[in-house]
Amino acid sequence: MSRKPRPIRIQQQLAFARRGGRRPGAGRKPKGERPGVSHKTREALAARFPVHVTVRLERGLPGLRDKQTYRALKEAFAAGSDRFGFRLVQYSVQTNHLHMICEGRDKSALARGMQGLMIRLARALNRLWGRCGRVFADRYHGRILRTPREVRSALCYVLNNARRHAARLGRALLDPFSTGFWFDGWKETGGRLPQGVAGREEDPPLARARSWLLAVGWRRRGLLGMREVPAAGLL
Repeated sequence: MSRKPRPIRIQQQLAFARRGGRRPGAGRKPKGERPGVSHKTREALAARFPVHVTVRLERGLPGLRDKQTYRALKEAFAAGSDRFGFRLVQYSVQTNHLHMICEGRDKSALARGMQGLMIRLARALNRLWGRCGRVFADRYHGRILRTPREVRSALCYVLNNARRHAARLGRALLDPFSTGFWFDGWKETGGRLPQGVAGREEDPPLARARSWLLAVGWRRRGLLGMREVPAAGLL
């Protein structure tokens, strides 16, 4: 009597809920009144595009807008303004954050340059304050500027940021905690460097712009006014 062949059994794959690993929506979510910068991979950067960079201090640290603190920051800015294909072209120092206009050969050059600059700034501030530990609340926020209009708006936002807080400037035309004294795009000076301004005898703590957009292109939208108040919501 012949025996029936046994059926072939195929093990089925069960679908389990995935835990951990790379997946959409994974990772810690920003929380609090002022969420941190996203840790997503930064977008590619071409050398022809400047970047508006913002860096914020940890909570509870002293303010940055005093002469002694600014002197320490300015030395760090000057030392780290042109390295690894990274250039710091303009900046302003606010009470608890820094605004910068930068150029980078590519995404990697921008990241390396900013990392080195932030280390210099943190060491300078910790040395001044007699402390150690973290200085900046998160990694930097960068916004790529692709048009003359965007570059002009960012320059106004950085150099005239103190005008959004009227008490910070008083009657002064230029923010003394910025690179406005070395900026050659003011309407009032006809696109030349300001004359007879205290501090101009020093070497500028910044690098010269090389991209067309930051050196020339933005001027097609008009020179900046020293009393021009920048629009909010650029970040």
